[in-house]
Amino acid sequence: MSRYDLIVVGSGPAGASLVHRLAPTGKRILLIERGDYLPRSRANWDAKTVFADGVYQAAETWYGRHGEAFHPGLHYYVGGNSKVYGAALLRLRERDFGEVVHQHGVSPAWPLGYADFEPFYSEAEGLFAVHGQRGEDPLEPPASGPYPFPPVSHEPRIAALSDSLAADGLHPFHLPLGIRLEEREGKPAPTSICIRCDAFDGFPCLLNGKADAQVMCVDPTLANHANVELMTNAMVTRLETDAAGKTVAAVHVTHGGEQARYAADIVVVACGALSSALLLLRSANNAHPDGLANGSGQVGRNYMRHNQSVLMALMSEPNDTVFQKTLAVSDFYFGADDWDYPLGLMQMCAASHAEQIKAEALPSWLEFLPDLPFDKMARHSMNFWLSSEDLPRPENRIYYDGDRVVLDVTEQGQEAHQRLRKKLEHYMSRNGASPVLLERNLYLGKGIPISGTAHQAGTARFGADPANSVLDLDCRAHELDNLYVVDASFFPSIGAVNPTLTIIANALRVAGHIQERLGA
Repeated sequence: MSRYDLIVVGSGPAGASLVHRLAPTGKRILLIERGDYLPRSRANWDAKTVFADGVYQAAETWYGRHGEAFHPGLHYYVGGNSKVYGAALLRLRERDFGEVVHQHGVSPAWPLGYADFEPFYSEAEGLFAVHGQRGEDPLEPPASGPYPFPPVSHEPRIAALSDSLAADGLHPFHLPLGIRLEEREGKPAPTSICIRCDAFDGFPCLLNGKADAQVMCVDPTLANHANVELMTNAMVTRLETDAAGKTVAAVHVTHGGEQARYAADIVVVACGALSSALLLLRSANNAHPDGLANGSGQVGRNYMRHNQSVLMALMSEPNDTVFQKTLAVSDFYFGADDWDYPLGLMQMCAASHAEQIKAEALPSWLEFLPDLPFDKMARHSMNFWLSSEDLPRPENRIYYDGDRVVLDVTEQGQEAHQRLRKKLEHYMSRNGASPVLLERNLYLGKGIPISGTAHQAGTARFGADPANSVLDLDCRAHELDNLYVVDASFFPSIGAVNPTLTIIANALRVAGHIQERLGA
């Protein structure tokens, strides 16, 4: 059985960031990835390939609470789901770390405050090349320095929309993006990796211009540190403990059709909140009969994923914007004049494609247009992603029913999200949009309801009390001395911003603790 100082399971933003941070210690590190490198081809930018055919989606079938089958929005590649993410990298609001009252319950306070994460947010923004502008977002939390790179510039139609929203009393701001872009007068410089194309949200980047975990962490780490080894196409089937159940003694891996065991002083699980919970559950043994580290019964529970919708505004005039994802609005994040509870965040999505729209299930009120001109719809559209907070509830969980994976989710907080949608409809109608926004599925073949797992969190929450949490404040399992979980599983709440920057920041925070344990 090969032995390492550190084994990390999962090469997404959490695992990759932690390995990148610890690689200079010289310790022997094994990074295990279930998939392979995502193939680079022109198909990466083909809407039919990516959305209608779902070529890059994991070929798995899970089941909902009533037995309905679906394909989860997971991507098993080096870099994890960040290979197709939208790279919107925002910090949680400072108030998100405290208790927040919603219409249907309370978003719990975190056991650590924003100040505990701020230095690591700054480090994460540097690591993932975040472009943004301090001072524009009225709810931006305090920061110890400017963004590493200037904001991605608005194209004319988006700049005009920003000005119009500001004239209406809102505070639109440049959306912070992780992107390998160098601009000159609003255009990509000749040396820029990103070319500001129209294939961003949901697309893998053919040029590696998106700041994903593979490009920003895994590749440079392997190039510069011979002590780090990457194993691809390797499925971790379970974690084996010692007889007392106090430490992880071996990591069981299926690789190349063969079974193997690996050991390490410290094991870090970073498979994504859903897959990490499944790994802990299928690692049950005599010492942990309900799943590894599950003495509290909380593994797999408290699943959160945001209340989300993707809306397409049909404009009276053509929208020739190429790179559209540059603007966001947070004015209604914690409430509105006509609503005392949080509504959420508005941000723009990448441009629509005709093949993408055609492949979607259009609402019934459009059925009278069987020959709808999808290319014209795409050219006249502006696209928005709306996120409202999802509260942690024990009954929302992932678990095994025999060999079947069941994701049991009851939606909540829909009134707040609908109010946020009405706010967008109101302001867009003042800018020449149809008074009714068309609802879309950004990731086709999956849909945003139960199978939309892009913002997964909360299945192994951290806390000081082992009776109601899975991990301690360093994200180490209460019940196993050498096991850590560093993806969004640890979230006690999810706020309403994209979780990736918080995942990266926390992984960097935990990496410092692990470095001390390794004596490096």
